[in-house]
Amino acid sequence: MARVILSRSFADLYAKGQVEHEVPGLKVRHLVRTLDERFPGIAKHLENGVAVAIDGVLHQNAWLEEVGLDSEVCFMPAIEGG
Repeated sequence: MARVILSRSFADLYAKGQVEHEVPGLKVRHLVRTLDERFPGIAKHLENGVAVAIDGVLHQNAWLEEVGLDSEVCFMPAIEGG
């Protein structure tokens, strides 16, 4: 299972303060779906305006990115700039 890490702000708002989660899934969208089953409504907040790092590599559009069985996946607020 992948180790999913939510930013403190997401964890406090949507996951009862729990930052780290063990989640099964082969793609980021599967991880989000499972998190939404555990914490209804979290998916809509993770789908937009969120940066995703998989094993330390930042992905802008990570929805279909593959996840290894022992990957670390971090969801954090996206930083916008110009």
